[in-house]
Amino acid sequence: MANHKSAKKRIRSNNAKRLRNRYYAKSTRTAIKQLRKTQSKEEAEKSLPRVISLIDRLAKRNVIHKNKAANLKSKMTKHVNKL
Repeated sequence: MANHKSAKKRIRSNNAKRLRNRYYAKSTRTAIKQLRKTQSKEEAEKSLPRVISLIDRLAKRNVIHKNKAANLKSKMTKHVNKL
């Protein structure tokens, strides 16, 4: 257990950041799944920029790696273009 005041604060802030990162990562994964499930091209083209924005935000915050973000965006774009 932490003994110093700063170490206790670090534990609290790390926990808050972890929960925030989990929330953003989960909501992004849900958006990706919904986009993959979409059958209509118009609807997919409409939601693609929002999903790409969510993925970029995760990469910027280092929740996911930048290469994983690039791969996800590429796959999503290919999927929408194939519809």
